Amino acid sequence: MDQPPEPIEVPEVSEVPEAVEAPEATRVAVPRPPGARPGAPAPWSALPAADRREIRLDRVRRAVHGVARAAGVSPPPLDPRGARRSAVLVALFEEEGETRVVLTRRSSRLRHHRGEVSFPGGRMEPGELPADAAVREAYEEVGLDPVRVETGEELSPLKTFSSGSFIVPVVGLLGDRPLLAANPGEVARVFDVGLAELAADGVFHEELWPSSSRAIAGSSDGWFPVWFFDISDETVWGATARILTELLCVVLGTGPQS
Repeated sequence: MDQPPEPIEVPEVSEVPEAVEAPEATRVAVPRPPGARPGAPAPWSALPAADRREIRLDRVRRAVHGVARAAGVSPPPLDPRGARRSAVLVALFEEEGETRVVLTRRSSRLRHHRGEVSFPGGRMEPGELPADAAVREAYEEVGLDPVRVETGEELSPLKTFSSGSFIVPVVGLLGDRPLLAANPGEVARVFDVGLAELAADGVFHEELWPSSSRAIAGSSDGWFPVWFFDISDETVWGATARILTELLCVVLGTGPQS
């Protein structure tokens, strides 16, 4: 890859907004637009099931590090004209031979995107590096000890089309299962899921949604792809699903996704 990729544009993901009173939610309904239709199969669907199991942390480390170094990719400069900047932590650890990723369900007390699944993360402070912001936010939201986190690689930045905000996903490697506790003001639930579970048949699906008048990266003929993971009692979609999809594509060697 000769040039760094353009940031992916996705529906806006809010940073930590003002809290409001609301009952706690479980799985929330996805606001599908009229006309949404099924899309393509999972990018890794052609791989044998055996190749999608036993995803060790060393394999993830090599894949993420190798792609970043070979491509020479770094996130594009964040808009200096006051664009909101945020970072999320893709925290990974190994247990019983499988790599697992830490996720949260946002509190229903938040003003926006209540009850949705996300990574720990939030707004970057002035002059703060993405890795520092992601680790700080993870400590504030789920109590992840910063000393336990090894950072260094970043996945493709995402740009929200509604506000022009940049979201930088920072990969964080943990030595073993962390002791976590949800901050009830921001997080309703903290949980983890195996990468092999996410890559299993029937978990991922793509939908094509009609695009608005906005120019959306990845749209074609007035449609753009939205990705979903259905795991137990949670639905992962939006920016979180895009980050997980890129991570799986990198680790499983199925190529980058737009």
